[in-house]
Amino acid sequence: MKAINLFKIAWKALQRNRLRAFLTMLGIIIGVASVIAMLAIGEGSKQSIKNQISGMGSNMLFVQPGSDSRGGVRQDFSQSQTLTLADYKALKEKNTMLTDISPQVNGSGQVIFGANNWPTSIYGVNPQYLNIRKLSVKRGSIFTDKDVSSASKVVVIGQTVVENLFKNGEDPLGKTIRYNKIPFKVIGVLAEKGQNTFGQDQDDVILAPYTTVQKRIQASTHLQSITASARSEEIAEQASLEMASILRTSHKLGATDEDDFNVRSQQELISTFSSTSEILTILLVAIASISLVIGGIGIMNIMYVSVTERTREIGLRMAVGGRGIDILLQFLVEAILISITGGLIGVALGLGSTLLVSNVMHWPTVVTTQSLVISFAVCAITGIFFGWYPARKAASLDPIVALRYE
Repeated sequence: MKAINLFKIAWKALQRNRLRAFLTMLGIIIGVASVIAMLAIGEGSKQSIKNQISGMGSNMLFVQPGSDSRGGVRQDFSQSQTLTLADYKALKEKNTMLTDISPQVNGSGQVIFGANNWPTSIYGVNPQYLNIRKLSVKRGSIFTDKDVSSASKVVVIGQTVVENLFKNGEDPLGKTIRYNKIPFKVIGVLAEKGQNTFGQDQDDVILAPYTTVQKRIQASTHLQSITASARSEEIAEQASLEMASILRTSHKLGATDEDDFNVRSQQELISTFSSTSEILTILLVAIASISLVIGGIGIMNIMYVSVTERTREIGLRMAVGGRGIDILLQFLVEAILISITGGLIGVALGLGSTLLVSNVMHWPTVVTTQSLVISFAVCAITGIFFGWYPARKAASLDPIVALRYE
């Protein structure tokens, strides 16, 4: 029997029972739509995480004091003071893969201007820190290397600090603010960056020369971290290994000695969060796929009913010369047609749902061609898998018994 005739017969059979055919498709429609929507949300979340972390500095590397393998044992104070300016200078002079590098010392406290105050963090860095973190000065300017060497009491502040200290619309440039009772002159305002992946407000920050923070606030010569930027994302891993090698030499560590520092990269963060996102996506898709299984069972059930209802028709076709393979293909094509039609409607519903989630709930979504192809292929496989047995049962009927069936 020609393929075109098989499809015509199958289509006419579905038209005779439109409501039943639609209800049979419903499981497939819901399953496909759910899979597409879940994959789009998962892929969108992964892409959003990558973009946000990259926005913090995709080539960024940072060194922190202390061993990375502490076995859950709390470090003593000496272990958290293993980074010094000598380490920063060694990395600056000996590296071959970094474009920018900055020491970093942090502090937390109240910043005051007039009658207004705001709890925030101050970061002691050098001018290269802006390139590393992809920050820019919206108004004014960043402090200079001369300000760093002289430990000048100047700061660049984020927009959140501006909004909470200068509530009457004053121009912050040139104003003197107090941080933990120490006066600082505002010489610049950072451009807005918003929240990062971890929900941290990137505009709630004060930048000052690291020498000033060390001398005036911390009274310490140690560094809390060293931040750097590799020349490209491709060599970030090699750059981190080079940094580790330089620091081991600087700390005079032997071949068997454990590192008293750890080097991290943004690529590690991206990889970690992407893996977590992928696991959640797989879980959501697995749950959504249950609908496809239920839809497949519905197809098998309705095909059994169809074979039973059309037993005499089957007997008549066989009596006039129809072969078993023709009967099998007739019912198999009908099952596949139900599945694929439901799949097409499901794809449309899934794309609509994704658009709704993106525009109404403002969740990041990314629909990939791969997800559409997989969903459509699963529909065809479902139709073949669950339609095969009822179709085979129809093909194996005895023509005489079938003709006598009432």
